[in-house]
Amino acid sequence: MLDDIATAPIDAKLRATLELLRKMTLEPEKLTAADVRPVLALGVSRDAIAEAMHVAYLFNVYDRLADTLGWDVPEEAGGYYEAGARRLLEKGYG
Repeated sequence: MLDDIATAPIDAKLRATLELLRKMTLEPEKLTAADVRPVLALGVSRDAIAEAMHVAYLFNVYDRLADTLGWDVPEEAGGYYEAGARRLLEKGYG
């Protein structure tokens, strides 16, 4: 899917939503209501589109923060992910 979204074996609704998010991310100044209409026409709800946009927006912010502040992804061998998963299982997000 990452190589060529146009030919990826995914649902048309997902493809259209991802194309909308691509434009929102790479060309936000060109995004208009006309870009949303085809996604709606495929049956994606307004709520689903808004949620996808919110998630994409947050990932964009996190990515820019990571780049700006020099955050690194911990090595898997360091045990960070396993410890984090255990902590979430025991205490949840609360």
